[in-house]
Amino acid sequence: MVTYDKNLGTKQKALRINLDRRIYGSFAEIGAGQDVAANFFKAGGASGTIAKTISAYDMAFSDAIYGEEPSGRYVCEPRLMKMLNREYKLLNVRLTETASEKMFFAFADTVAALNYQKTNDPHGWIGMRFQLRPGSEPNDVVVHVRMKDNDNVLQQQALGVIGVNLVYGCFYYHQQPDILIQSLMDDLHTDRIEIDMIRFAGPDFAEVDNRLMSLHLVKNGFTNAALFGPDGNVMNPSEAFYKKHIVAIRGRFRPVTNVFVDMLKKGQMQFENEPDVDDDKVVVVSELTLRNLQGGDEQINEKDFLDRVDILCSLGQTVLISNFHEYYKLVSYLSRFTNKRMALIMGMPNLAYIFEEKHYQKLPGGILAAFATLFGPNIKIYLHPMIDKDGTIVTSREFLPPKHLAGLFQYMKDNDKFEDIKNINQSLLTIHTDNVLKMIQSGENGWENFVPPVVAKIIKDNCLFGYPCEV
Repeated sequence: MVTYDKNLGTKQKALRINLDRRIYGSFAEIGAGQDVAANFFKAGGASGTIAKTISAYDMAFSDAIYGEEPSGRYVCEPRLMKMLNREYKLLNVRLTETASEKMFFAFADTVAALNYQKTNDPHGWIGMRFQLRPGSEPNDVVVHVRMKDNDNVLQQQALGVIGVNLVYGCFYYHQQPDILIQSLMDDLHTDRIEIDMIRFAGPDFAEVDNRLMSLHLVKNGFTNAALFGPDGNVMNPSEAFYKKHIVAIRGRFRPVTNVFVDMLKKGQMQFENEPDVDDDKVVVVSELTLRNLQGGDEQINEKDFLDRVDILCSLGQTVLISNFHEYYKLVSYLSRFTNKRMALIMGMPNLAYIFEEKHYQKLPGGILAAFATLFGPNIKIYLHPMIDKDGTIVTSREFLPPKHLAGLFQYMKDNDKFEDIKNINQSLLTIHTDNVLKMIQSGENGWENFVPPVVAKIIKDNCLFGYPCEV
C-alpha cells in the first residue's frame, strides 16, 4: 500500500509509472483528449510503458476501428467501453509472450472540449482497464468529467492531468478507493474540472460500493450531485435525464413513511396529467442532501447513508445525493440536462422555508434572483398539505408569507407555479418521521403501521436506525 502524497506532481507520477517495468499498455484518445499519453512521453522512459497510442480524432476513422454509434453521440459511455474492450483485447492477442511478466492496461477517453463558438457543453468519458497481477482478470475504473476552463487548450491540459492521476491511482491507490478518488484532482482544482460520476468494477473491487464512492465525490466537493439507480448502479445525469421530465422530492428518509409514498404517488400523478407532460418520459428522483446526512457532529455516517439508500432502492427509487441546501440550486442543476417540464414535490413546511429571505442573503439579487431560477418556465411545485396542532389541514390557501412578500406569493399563484396535491389520504397526515424513528429506536410497538411493509421488513431484518434486534 502506497502512502498518499497529494503533492506528487503529474510528471513525477508519469515517470514512476514509466519506471515500473511491470506496467505496460495502450492509450486511445478521441476528440480533445490528446494530452494523457503525451504526459507519459514527456516524463521520459515511456518505451517500457506504452505499447501503442492511437488518436482516433476523425469520426470516420474512429468508426472504422470501433464501429458506429447508433445514437450518433461519440462522447458517451458506450463509445468508451468499445475502446477499452478493443484495446485491451489487442494487448492480450499481440503480446502473449510477455503476458506472464506484465500487468496490462488500456487507457481510453472520448472528449468534447469547448468549441470555437463556446456554445457547447464540454465533457468527457475517461476509463482505465488494468491488471494488478500478470495474468489476472482486469478491473475497470470509469469516470465522467465536465470541464470548466473557458479555453480549449486549458481544458485539454486539465484532461491530461486527470488522465495521469487515474492511471497512477489505479496502480498505486487501488486498495483505498476513497484515496484514489481524492487523488484524481491532484494538480487540479474544482474550478477547472467536475467529476460527476465514477464506477469501480472487477475482482479487486468486489467489496467496493459505488454508491458510497458517489458520496465521496460530493463530500470532497468534486461535484455538487451524484446519481444512482434502484439497482445501486451509478448513473451519469446527462444520460439519465436526457430529454426527460424530472420529478424531484427531497427528504431525510429516516425512515421512508407512508405519508411520503402517498405524497409522491399523488404528486406524480397530478404532474403526469398536465397536458404537456409525456408520462412515458418521466424520471422520479429522491434527493438526499449532505445536510440531511450529517449528524450532530457534522460527520456523515456512511452506514446510515447506505441504510437509507437501501430502503429507497427497495422502493424502486432513483437516488440523487447533493450539496444543494436551497431548492433553486437543485432546479438550476436539473435544468442543465433537460428542457422538458419538471416538478418539485414537497410538504407545506418547505414552502415556508422557501419564503425565508435569510437563505438568499449571499445572492446579489436576493430572493428575486433565487425565484427567477426556482420558478422558471419549466418548473412547478406540488404541495402536500399538513395538519397543525389543532387538527386543521393547512394547504397553500392558508399559507401566510411575510407581509412584504405577499405580493410575490400571489404572483406565483396567479401564474400557476404552485398547486396543492389533491386526493391525499388525510389519515396519514399525523405521521411524523421523527416520531416513527423514536418508536423504532425504543422498540415501541406499532411503528410498522406507519411505513410500507417492505421498509418494515428491511429495518427489522437488518437492525436499521437503532432498531433493538435480539442478539
